[in-house]
Amino acid sequence: IYRKPDASCDWIRFTPLGGAREVGRSCFLLQTPESNVLIDCGINVAAQNNTDRFPDFRASKLAIEKLDAVIVSHAHLDHCGFIPYLYKYGYDGPVYCTEPTRDLMTLLQLDAIDVGEREEKVLPFTSKEIRRMIRHTITIDYEEVADITPDMRLTLYNAGHILGSSIVHLHVGDGLHNLVYTGDLKFGDTRLLEAADFEFPRVETLIIESTYGGRYDIQPKRRDAEEELISIVKTTVSRGGKLLIPVFSVGRSQEVMLVLENAYRRDEEFDIPVYLDGMIWEATAIHTSYPEYLKRHIKHRIFNGHNPFLAENFERVNSKDRYDIIGSKEPCIILATSGMMTGGPSVEYFKNLADDSKNTLAFVGYQAEGSLGRRIQNGLRELPIEKKGKTTTLKVNMEVKTIDGFSGHADRRQLLGYSKKINPRPSRVIVVHGEEKKAINLGMTLHEMFNFEPTTPRNLETIRLV
Repeated sequence: IYRKPDASCDWIRFTPLGGAREVGRSCFLLQTPESNVLIDCGINVAAQNNTDRFPDFRASKLAIEKLDAVIVSHAHLDHCGFIPYLYKYGYDGPVYCTEPTRDLMTLLQLDAIDVGEREEKVLPFTSKEIRRMIRHTITIDYEEVADITPDMRLTLYNAGHILGSSIVHLHVGDGLHNLVYTGDLKFGDTRLLEAADFEFPRVETLIIESTYGGRYDIQPKRRDAEEELISIVKTTVSRGGKLLIPVFSVGRSQEVMLVLENAYRRDEEFDIPVYLDGMIWEATAIHTSYPEYLKRHIKHRIFNGHNPFLAENFERVNSKDRYDIIGSKEPCIILATSGMMTGGPSVEYFKNLADDSKNTLAFVGYQAEGSLGRRIQNGLRELPIEKKGKTTTLKVNMEVKTIDGFSGHADRRQLLGYSKKINPRPSRVIVVHGEEKKAINLGMTLHEMFNFEPTTPRNLETIRLV
């Protein structure tokens, strides 16, 4: 970090190695004559083959050991799941992130190794590399400034997406250029976190996500989404069914838990068991360890001994209890990972509950192209599955609902609102992390509304910033 620069910083270039015109495997290489820095390094959990599953390091012609630093915006696998691979193949430098991101990232990576082995999608690294990553991780607080190379200075700001999620601000070349990378962004009301920060010292280039950047991607108000969820719970329970909610262990699960805890506290009739399966319990424990990152009233409740995540109706599930819950005649709510049904207990429950029309499947998060969740959302009604070594057809008779409004991503309105409010105003915007049409459409709209110079790069397309 403190070596003398070999060259003056007279150019900066930005190359997506994954996560451009797609959702998943976010990985961006920022280079100057002096530095090679990686921003995020994830996997695409919904990819059907290895070509699209991991970032493409071959084409970047960069030896991994030549990297100076890795910055992690947040702990979801599509942003951090491939970092241990770097340590397997020669990287020996630091990883910068917030403290909660370090803890959640470790939890999710270890779980990804387990799931990969169980479902024959083995990852190209082991827990040994995860341990090396932890030893090399340097945690920084929001708004703390850190020199990460001789010509780059890093500051993290709250992104409002999940616990510890960060907007990355980089000051490059002693005043030459400043860029802001939003990572995954939420610029609206949630129960768990404050909205994303939008005030920075300087910004010339904004790199923004576009998961919900399409013309019609307007999410309903959070309160309406919560009312819809409670209504679906009551309808399912009244007919004696079970409600399965596939969730990401970090983010959506805690949001849904807070809504259910609120209903349990206020409505005496809402005494329904809520089973938590997958890594939800462990991830929630990490939320309780960092109350200072949560919304003010949640922080106060935890400090005063009224932890909303420990409500009496929440029950942790061990894998051996799973079939007792499935076989029970009692109505219940099941929160299970993974959120896109790409593996894990949510798929197990689905296979056993799908043929009963009394049951309901409710999606509360983004379903990536190619995932089982997206196919069911799009109307899949029959599914070949293996049972006792034989392939049979599973009929999807259960009710399928999608509750928009719970997403941890900003919708189109919030993305435009953020671009309007960001201060100071950038002159250029690079749109990433969104399906092709949505990313291109958001770029055009940002140009029309705010006169930003837009770029929607493909993977491996290098953009010169200076």
